[in-house]
Amino acid sequence: MRVLIREVKDRIGSEVEISGWAQNIRVLSSVLFIELRDVSGTVQGVLLRKGNEELFDELKGLPRESVLTISGEAVKSQARIGYEVQIKHLEILNRAETPLPLGVVDKIESDIETRLENRFLDLRRPEVLAIFKVQSTISNSIRDYFVRKGFIEIHSPKIVAAATEGGTDLFPVKYFERNAYLSQSPQLYKEIMMSAGFDKVFEIAPAFRAEEHNTPRHLNEFTSIDMEMSFASDEDVMDVLEDVIKAAAQSVSSLNERELEILGVEKPSLGYRFRRITYSEYVKMAIDAGIEIKDGDDLSTPVLKAVGGKINQFYFITRWPRVLKPFYVQPYDDTYSKGFDLQYGELEITSGAQRVHSPHILIDNLRSKGLSPESFSFYVNAFRYGMPPHAGWAIGLERLTMVLLNIPNIRETTLFPRDRTRVTP
Repeated sequence: MRVLIREVKDRIGSEVEISGWAQNIRVLSSVLFIELRDVSGTVQGVLLRKGNEELFDELKGLPRESVLTISGEAVKSQARIGYEVQIKHLEILNRAETPLPLGVVDKIESDIETRLENRFLDLRRPEVLAIFKVQSTISNSIRDYFVRKGFIEIHSPKIVAAATEGGTDLFPVKYFERNAYLSQSPQLYKEIMMSAGFDKVFEIAPAFRAEEHNTPRHLNEFTSIDMEMSFASDEDVMDVLEDVIKAAAQSVSSLNERELEILGVEKPSLGYRFRRITYSEYVKMAIDAGIEIKDGDDLSTPVLKAVGGKINQFYFITRWPRVLKPFYVQPYDDTYSKGFDLQYGELEITSGAQRVHSPHILIDNLRSKGLSPESFSFYVNAFRYGMPPHAGWAIGLERLTMVLLNIPNIRETTLFPRDRTRVTP
């Protein structure tokens, strides 16, 4: 029965069968060494020429990354990991072609485009695999958090009739005899769930933005982690967001020690309270830093670098001007809103808000943004018959992974990135 390579160390002195990719083959006189790799790690297999002459000669010319099954005795050795497998039987399951379009264990670094074009090989690299093992931990820990706290998981439609936030950043699709769009966000539907009495919901699902960015921080398809709570304020859901991120960081620290070691990344340490800075305070800090900005302006890259670049941790920017936030954000007063952004240094991580729950304010907000309430009737109607106060946020899984692992390019934290120029593989 096949075991994972990481389990070999627990079977010293026993027969084992392992399968994987031959990442390296070396011949020293009458001994052949095969480094075999699977999802759990690597181990060295040793084959003596004596008594295995035909197989020995065949393996000398075996291309790297061929798929093998090895059977033999697990023994202690001088190998780096302290053990190896003395090969008694070997089966070549699939012989790789040569040359490899991308090295898996070679020291020569390939550019990101070459790696993405050959992603199936790139993902075999231990340091790339480690990223997605960590990302799996992040996603699972967040889901576990929500379930423990009594949230209901939902699955909203990804083909929609109207934009979530207005604007034109939408991917149109032909939907039989009419036009539709890929969903930017489950925002409107998770709010409808509050009207339906679901109380607390979350969703982890793809979202699509037709923004023509071509930066290391943006994607056109990403995994959005969304939540919404009834009878909650912006302050309440900021608390939840802080708890969620700390829970994810703690899980990574506990469960991904090996992956963090491979990546050369320290355990994420979030033993601090996320600071809350109002938009107006942030503007004043920018002015004090010599940046030209006035109250009501959006926070430009120079502003975020000047202020956020000095804050090397997570923090919130709260009380944003109403004019800068979507129609569904609850007003704080005539000028400011109950919307917030979560930042890490200069990088925006996510945004959230307490939402409008009055149908009259919602309709006024839609019109003030140049949107037709009639186009959002399925959504507005949910507010007419008893919508509770509610709040929520959404965070991108890939961007959160970037921050926790200190990775500069979001394509590194996405299995198959979709950006301005890439739709394959």
